[in-house]
Amino acid sequence: MDLNYLLSRHQISLMRAEATPCVASRASHRAFATEYAQRIRDLQQLLGARIPAIAR
Repeated sequence: MDLNYLLSRHQISLMRAEATPCVASRASHRAFATEYAQRIRDLQQLLGARIPAIAR
């Protein structure tokens, strides 16, 4: 999957989580953001990027 797509979806999920008044929707969007963040880290590692220790 394209890194830019994952970064975009991650940011959108965070913005939607912040904007929704519904607790369940907020939790869902945060869960999506967490999954996207993991996929971003995995792809970055696969591509040879050095992941800072603080992000692990």
